[in-house]
Amino acid sequence: MPLTQQELGRRLRDAREAVSFTQDQVADHLDVSRSAIAQIELGNRAVGSLELDQLARLYGRDIREFFSEDFRQETALVAFRLAEALADENAADALRDCMSVSRELTHLEKLVGANRDLASMVRYGIPSPRSRYDAIRQGSSVAEQERRRLAMGDAPIEDINELLQAQGVRTAMVSLPEDVSGLTLLDPDIGPFVAVNCEEHILRRTFSFAHEYAHVLLDSDVKGTISRNSQNTELMEVRANSFAANFLMPEGGVREFLSTLGKGGQARLFAETPTGDESAIGIEARGTGSQDVRLHDVVLLAHRFGVSRTVALYRLRNLHILSDRELQVLLAQEREGRGRDLERLMRLPKPAHNEERYRFHYRFLSLALEAYEREAISRSKVEELFAAVLKQPKSAISLDEFQLIEREKPTGVSIPGG
Repeated sequence: MPLTQQELGRRLRDAREAVSFTQDQVADHLDVSRSAIAQIELGNRAVGSLELDQLARLYGRDIREFFSEDFRQETALVAFRLAEALADENAADALRDCMSVSRELTHLEKLVGANRDLASMVRYGIPSPRSRYDAIRQGSSVAEQERRRLAMGDAPIEDINELLQAQGVRTAMVSLPEDVSGLTLLDPDIGPFVAVNCEEHILRRTFSFAHEYAHVLLDSDVKGTISRNSQNTELMEVRANSFAANFLMPEGGVREFLSTLGKGGQARLFAETPTGDESAIGIEARGTGSQDVRLHDVVLLAHRFGVSRTVALYRLRNLHILSDRELQVLLAQEREGRGRDLERLMRLPKPAHNEERYRFHYRFLSLALEAYEREAISRSKVEELFAAVLKQPKSAISLDEFQLIEREKPTGVSIPGG
């Protein structure tokens, strides 16, 4: 049954009310009068395609939802609230853009038969931690379980972004406020969505991706979380940090690598006796030979596991390989820039920042071209998708590639080779 103008207006009104926008606020965003919005919602004024696209983006919706038989008023509420909670309009706009692209990706996957089974995604039904010790223990345990489930052993993770996407998690890098390292959204249509702060160093983003993955696995009842550096003592954040450290740097892998450097053996023993949730008494004994971990060891260890040197140092402390005094000495050396100097001295390759930024683009654009090849979308739609992902005006997208594809389409006539 065709959608009437009145029914479309009602759905637009429901979508606006779901996110608590007034007609005046919507009018300001679209640069039209309040009466124009009122007339659209009453079904007395037709809504243009550009206006509908702007409204869908503003309400955190896929434009196709307005024409769906099972339109739901509350669908985008969590996404909208998360964007508003950033308290930064530029960041909120960037998040909405990423959500829009993720919805397009979900649609492309369905068109080419590569859609994900969201119902089969793994969740760990663990109760909320009641103490810091409990949070650390839970994060560590789930990291070990997840590594076993993925048959990863103790090997380093080559690409955390790719790993998350392989598990059905949408990922994005967004310019977020300085205090925000990342966020997680569990959307009913696109599934788990994780964004990290693109302003941070690539190694910091690696930790943030692992941190947000913990929220996907452990906090599915929350639906939306924002990870702020100022809130890293909250138990959910402590648990996610513990997961990330253990997931990225498994104990067996760390100890094995240190042994290849002649460190971490039996000549040195450091044990901690817990005295409560957050404190411990350290007892240290030394044998013959030097087992001390030096900063150059940390530089190599961090490079091996693709994490920052600071993360590597705290991981060594948590594994009782470093004492608190040794940790502070090495952190001071790192702050002085000695770790960076050692990295240059050893000619260690730097992470490929640009390759990581554009990896998502490759898959998205490949699916768009595949859908076009199958005549599931128009050439105009391909141009629109390329423009959205590459953040260029549609007029700037070259059409040569599309014309080449058209020439390569099969004609249905086979010509025998000579």
